[in-house]
Amino acid sequence: MNEENIRNNLLTVKNLTKSYPDFLLKDVSFALRPGRIMGLIGKNGAGKSTTLKAMLNMIQPDGDSVYILGLDFYQNEKKLKQQIGVVFGGIDFYPMKSLSSITDVTRRFYPSWDEKRYEHYLSLFSLDEKKKYKELSNGMKVKYLLAVALSHNARLLILDEPTSGLDPVSRDELLHIFRKIVAEEKRGILFSTHITSDLDRCADDITYIRNGSVLKSADKETFLHSFSHLQANEDSAPLTLEEIMLRTERRSFDEITL
Repeated sequence: MNEENIRNNLLTVKNLTKSYPDFLLKDVSFALRPGRIMGLIGKNGAGKSTTLKAMLNMIQPDGDSVYILGLDFYQNEKKLKQQIGVVFGGIDFYPMKSLSSITDVTRRFYPSWDEKRYEHYLSLFSLDEKKKYKELSNGMKVKYLLAVALSHNARLLILDEPTSGLDPVSRDELLHIFRKIVAEEKRGILFSTHITSDLDRCADDITYIRNGSVLKSADKETFLHSFSHLQANEDSAPLTLEEIMLRTERRSFDEITL
């Protein structure tokens, strides 16, 4: 990947590697352009969360290059963290604190904090600042974290299983919000999930991690076409992402001798 592409991408990951005694994340590479949503898929234990944590230096990678907004993330970590928002599903930080108390602490870390923008998202997402974090539904927790990220003008949103455990109506609402976020075209979303039906509806690009390595990373149309060999004669429609994953993993399982 040349320097011009790196400058134009919101995110470029090159040869991300992390070794554990019983797992190897090996040479993971992909790129995200502005105005797009990338789905990061793979079965549980494939390496999705490890990839995100290594990218963000939450765990120390063994080798890699990660560029955000064209800059080396590890050499500009403090500066670039002002430009990203991270939403991990299932996080219950400060459960007894009110949203206003959490926000009061959070805004101090961001010189670019926009209070009017924050109030706009509170209203848009119907968030009550007086409520304690633990009193929010899972969907409202994700909306609150999105409101915080967007209020410091994050250009790259990294979401790990944000729709997990949500009812269909809440999931549909969040997917609509995600599309609105990238509609401005200067922002992008990296969206890790095992609920592939969400990505059928909202993703522009797909990266499939399998056993710690990238099996395929491409725009969704190209990605789907590259797995057309899995299509059976009795299939009446193109394969969905879920069917592609199931058939890929099933082939490997069928090769196991019991």
